[in-house]
This record gives sequence, C-alpha cells and structure tokens, in this order.
Amino acid sequence: MADQSAPPVPSDHIMGVYSRTPLAFERGEGVRLYTTDGVAYLDCMAGIAVTALGHSHPKLIQAVKDQAEKLWHTSNIFTIPQQEKLATALTDATFADVVFFTNSGTEAIECAIKTARKYHWARGNPERIDIIGFDGSFHGRTLAAVNASGNASYLEGFGPPMPGFVHLPYGDHEALKAAIGPTTAAILIEPVQGEGGARALPNVCMRGLRQLCDQAGILLIYDEIQCGLGRTGKLFAYEWAEDAAPDIMAVAKALGGGFPVGACLATAKAAAGMTPGSHGSTYGGNPLAMAVGLASLEELVKPELLAHVREVAGYFNQQLTGLKDRFPDVVVDIRGKGLLIGIKLATPNREFMQHARDQHLLIAGGGDNCVRLLPPLTLTLEEAREAITSLERACEAAQAKVKAA
Repeated sequence: MADQSAPPVPSDHIMGVYSRTPLAFERGEGVRLYTTDGVAYLDCMAGIAVTALGHSHPKLIQAVKDQAEKLWHTSNIFTIPQQEKLATALTDATFADVVFFTNSGTEAIECAIKTARKYHWARGNPERIDIIGFDGSFHGRTLAAVNASGNASYLEGFGPPMPGFVHLPYGDHEALKAAIGPTTAAILIEPVQGEGGARALPNVCMRGLRQLCDQAGILLIYDEIQCGLGRTGKLFAYEWAEDAAPDIMAVAKALGGGFPVGACLATAKAAAGMTPGSHGSTYGGNPLAMAVGLASLEELVKPELLAHVREVAGYFNQQLTGLKDRFPDVVVDIRGKGLLIGIKLATPNREFMQHARDQHLLIAGGGDNCVRLLPPLTLTLEEAREAITSLERACEAAQAKVKAA
C-alpha cells in the first residue's frame, strides 16, 4: 500500500504547464485547508481570490444541493430564470444595464473586447479595434486575453502578436494620451493589478481615465476579476473613485465562490452592437452556476461584510508596515487595496512562499517579486493575527538566509 503521508507525485498524464507545489488538499473549512494526511493550513490565497466566503460555506453548499436535484443545464436558446435573477442583482448593484454570463474570467474579457469592438463597428467605425492595455496587466490565458495582457512571456511560442492590442507603461499619462487615435476602441485596465504586483490605480487616475475616454469617444473597460466583489472593501474597486464607472467590466472568481462563473457587465449603450448571433456560450449561465452565483452575491453585497473587509485590511496594513520596518532586508514595500495585498520583497518571492508554507500559511506569488495575501473575506481579526505571526517567522527565515549568504 502506498504511503498516504508521502507528498503527492505529479502525474505524467497531466499537461506540464504548472510547477505544482507538492501539497494536496482533501477538504476545507472556513479559512483552513486540510491536506490528505490531515495537516491544517491557513489559506490566505483563497484559490487566488476565488473562495471569498471561505471553504464549505453552508449557503453555497445548500445552493448547489438544491439546484443539482432539479436542473443542471439546458441551453441559452431557452430562457433561464436564474440568469434573469442574477443579472438583475448585478445591474442593480452596479453601473451596468446588461450582463453576459461566462464560465471564467478570461471568457468575460473576451466578451468585453468583442463588445467594445462591435460597439464601434455598429456606429460605422470598423477601424476602431485597438485595445490599450498596460505593462504588468493580466487578463487571462486565451489568445486574445494574453495579447491584451502586458506580459510578453505569455505569448512566447503562440505565434506573432495579434493586431489591435497596444501596451503602454503603467502610470505614463502622456504616453496614454499620445496613444489614443482614430483606431482606438477602448482602454482596458485592472483598478488593482493582481498578478502584476498588486498595484492600485489611484482614484484620481480612474477619474482621469473616465474623462479621457469620454473626450475621445472610446470605451473604458475594467477588469475586476480579481479585485472585484468585495475584495477591496467595496463591492467593486471602481466605487472608491467618484465619477469613474466603466462602460464594460469583467468579473469572475468570487462570483461563484469556487464554482466556475464569470460575467461581462455593460451599459446598454456599450452593448448595443451585441445582437443575436454576436456571441454565445454553451455552458455560460447554466442553472447550476447561476444558483451558486446568486447565493454568493447575496453574501458579498452585505454592508457588514464589506465593513469587515475594511477593518481587517486596516489591521494588515498596520502590521505589515511594521514588518517592513523591522525587516528592511526582506520587505521592500506594502501595496494593494483592501484584502488584495502585495508584499514586494528583496529576497526571491518563491523562497518566501516556501518559508510561509513552513509556517502552514498559504500565500500567492505575484509579479515584480511580490507575494500576495488574498484571504477569504470572512477572515477574522484573530485569524489575521495568526497570519501576521506566520509572516513574521517567514521574514525571520528569509533574513537568516540573507545573513548566511
């Protein structure tokens, strides 16, 4: 019989596109994950900002059970009442008038790009196809999404870059103004970058983008796949800035709490070109996904949860600033917004992630040599203190390695 306590061996039958950590989990409860041999870890990555309500949330479990016993899938050629309910809930809570449901964030980005281009085509400007993005951005792994993302390495081996995508330095306002021209369709940006190093767009810049798009007659697309749905302490990150609402927005991750659900939200004006036959999805918006999305959103919109996120985020910011002061050879900067927290390191981030795992703390990697804290939004202050203690010990281990070098 195989040793059940031994680390799992990667399968030769799984495509080797991930460098997997030799940890396998068999169950989760709240903010804890338990390995196959029963070891508990404090989960401060939440499946990369997905399990926002924690693991095994009773409301989500009940939603799955109830719907699974009735109907899983029909087709979008039929009316799906649960779609109507979730779309209404999302539009009531946001700038949007209409919603298209997907299975993932990258599909929501695809829909956003197509919606922006079709908007201009329908208005007699088919030449307006350029999507302006920024370095450090990440919008998904489909071909259009990686072309929109500001990371050239994701395109290696997949052919030449697609036309219609422009990348600019993050924060270079003059370059942005100069780049907008007669072929520009939209600006695509994350209000808080995730994989790019947890860089938060200042509120004044969000307002400036809105004004710039209005002046140029182009659309503003926000990617709130990671930073949206309560992660920053408001339902969506764009709400922190007045008069900065987008025309189109992509969401996913927390919307299903772990079940694959995404959505592209848009104003009626921006979506005017998306007529029957313009777009579609076999699985997107199926009854089972919609039941989970509804249950998740009902919790995420609660003012008390959003207030809790702001409280815990304030604690983290205070304590992490203290760690930065105490360990200047390890911690360079604290970034992000709400519970999308970036820690820029002076030591290799992969090594630091291992130091954290040695303390039974799970954190995510990130660009610009950052690690990210993306805990469930339900993380208590006591659990946050536990995370800080583990991070302190990880800093001590990293500092000891620096001194020994």
